[in-house]
Amino acid sequence: MTYTREQLIDALCAEYAHLCHDDFDPDQDLSPEEYRLKLECYSDEDLINETSVDEHFTIQQFMETWL
Repeated sequence: MTYTREQLIDALCAEYAHLCHDDFDPDQDLSPEEYRLKLECYSDEDLINETSVDEHFTIQQFMETWL
């Protein structure tokens, strides 16, 4: 299945929000808005790399989890 750039960014932002929910440090962590802006500057390849998918946890599984 093919995903759009916007879908990848949305999924990465959802994952980030989940990870920061209970452990957000404003002195160390980007805000969700800052993280989105950072991702929007990434190439498509960089976005895929940011997902940390591999042969065991595929892009499809990542997208199903976070979209």
